Amino acid sequence: MHSGEQSSSNLEMFGSLLRFFRERAGITQEGLGGQVGYSKSQVAMVERGERPPKGKLVEIADEVLGAQGALLAAGKKLKTSRFPSWFEDYAGLEAKATAIYMYANHLIPGLLQTEVYGRATFDVHCPPLEDDEIEARLAARLDRQGVLDRKPAPVIGFVLEEHALRRPLGGRQALKEQLGHILDVGKRRNVAIQVMPTNRQIHAGLDGPMILLETHEHKQITYVEGPSNGYFISEQPDLGNTFARYGILRAQALNPEESAKLIDEVAGGL
Repeated sequence: MHSGEQSSSNLEMFGSLLRFFRERAGITQEGLGGQVGYSKSQVAMVERGERPPKGKLVEIADEVLGAQGALLAAGKKLKTSRFPSWFEDYAGLEAKATAIYMYANHLIPGLLQTEVYGRATFDVHCPPLEDDEIEARLAARLDRQGVLDRKPAPVIGFVLEEHALRRPLGGRQALKEQLGHILDVGKRRNVAIQVMPTNRQIHAGLDGPMILLETHEHKQITYVEGPSNGYFISEQPDLGNTFARYGILRAQALNPEESAKLIDEVAGGL
């Protein structure tokens, strides 16, 4: 079992146990939330295994629900992560990959984000995130960027939609600094950054964003992320089709030199 699966399983098991003792005690989610400083929806997320218990929830719930130490024992076995549980498996593969190729169509991807821009993406998250969750996710995202400095260096390619480079998340100054950072990263010998201009009449990536990896075991895999989950494509013919689609997308985009010029022009207009 992968670490992400283990973490998710542990959270779900704890959540089921919490729900069992809460229902046995005849207490509503709202009632328990009032005891531990949670909203009803936050308690529900813990019970579904979508959120790790934080603060004094475990200790207070164990006492209030009469769990006699069962929740305390289960809480000690939880393996929490700064990543959402559904993202952990991808993060593990990315950290060891020999090649990473990304197509981003709505915002600048995490591997390229500055701290200010990254924080802005979490600040506008819907539903809103709590401050401690924002800090944890931001730290995890910035840590992921260590793959750029890994030895041996992986081959990394990005195809970015032009409109993503113009969306001022965090404000104009934050975007200006972000674009400057992209230009700096693009100077690395192992990184190629390309822009898909908005005036293209052909486009191979209309199905949405995608990430293609070549693992340290020399296997190819595709990762597709949705609003609150993600999935892998590892079987043919779908796997081959995504790699072919990305190859065509790169051919349709501006080359790295043309892309750097466009990014510099956008930054200069801010």
